[in-house]
Amino acid sequence: MKALVLTGGSGVRLRPFTYSTPKQLMPLANKPVLDHVIAHVRALGATEVCLLTGDWADAITEAMGDGSRFDVTLTYLRQDRPLGLAHAVQSARPFLGDDDFLMYLGDNILTDDSGEAAEIVGDFRQHRPAAGLVVQHVADPRAYGVAEVDTDGSVRRLVEKPSRPRTDLAVVGLYYFTAAIHRATDAIKPSARGELEITDAVQWLIDQGEQVSARRYSGFWKDVGRADDVLHCNRRLLGELRTDVRGEIDPASELRGQVVIEAGARVVRSRIEGPAIIGPGTLIEDSRIGPGTSIGRDCVVRGTHVSDSVVLQGAHIHTSRGLRGSLVGRFATVGPGEQGDPDHHFVIGDHAQIEMTVV
Repeated sequence: MKALVLTGGSGVRLRPFTYSTPKQLMPLANKPVLDHVIAHVRALGATEVCLLTGDWADAITEAMGDGSRFDVTLTYLRQDRPLGLAHAVQSARPFLGDDDFLMYLGDNILTDDSGEAAEIVGDFRQHRPAAGLVVQHVADPRAYGVAEVDTDGSVRRLVEKPSRPRTDLAVVGLYYFTAAIHRATDAIKPSARGELEITDAVQWLIDQGEQVSARRYSGFWKDVGRADDVLHCNRRLLGELRTDVRGEIDPASELRGQVVIEAGARVVRSRIEGPAIIGPGTLIEDSRIGPGTSIGRDCVVRGTHVSDSVVLQGAHIHTSRGLRGSLVGRFATVGPGEQGDPDHHFVIGDHAQIEMTVV
């Protein structure tokens, strides 16, 4: 089966990080978002995968390679401008041909511990509706495509970001399509915001009498659009880790819970409480690392406490004030300054320098 993974989003809500890195390459449990996406796509049965890119084409191609490490074949196509999800399908037509395919939003994380998503996709592949939607009950559906679904699972109406939703069923960023979707994307017109909406294309199929089905998904689903979403997804994925210690741990240090210490990392006179992961080449010295923390490669963390945080490659943290619920960019420095400061929650961009002192 084929899969189309969309990676062209600009990531405005994740700035300043997305000035230098696409959000699809933000690390979660020390792996880019796209690593988790492609691994899940493969688990769902896809072996031919197209990454539809935008401005970050070169960075994404370099990071993801040919797909062999995921046991898939990766093809790269470019969408010159982000003109909507239906336009993305049009842009990928040379890859898709007339084959059935999955479409997966490349900034979405779905964990499938119970195999629920795989069961849903298997059902779509067996019955082959023109379009298959994965939906989930949400507290506030106004920010999503919202489906009205009959008791037999048939979709009778689909609306994009309605101000007054008729249901609480949001469309998850995983779709199943047959070749019928191509007629739909060619038939619709741009929306008021100037985009070809996939919701309009699916509604066109419904209006033409085509079968559009929905299946409810109750597992974890979130996109990494904001800093809090990154931290939430990171915590969730860290919870799936198994303890694996390949780095150096001195006798004065202690590890508790699910902890991964990658090769080349050193832990000196420190305590690490999982779930947590320490990247290769990183030094943790005289520090406490709390649950929910990912520290990337070649970092230095000294004399501090870090918990529920994501620290990217090459960052240096050496302050007596701890960090909690923070994102620290690549090669950023958090160190002592001259003035007092309260407890800290930060979003720190690449190459930034933050000075903190104790009153």
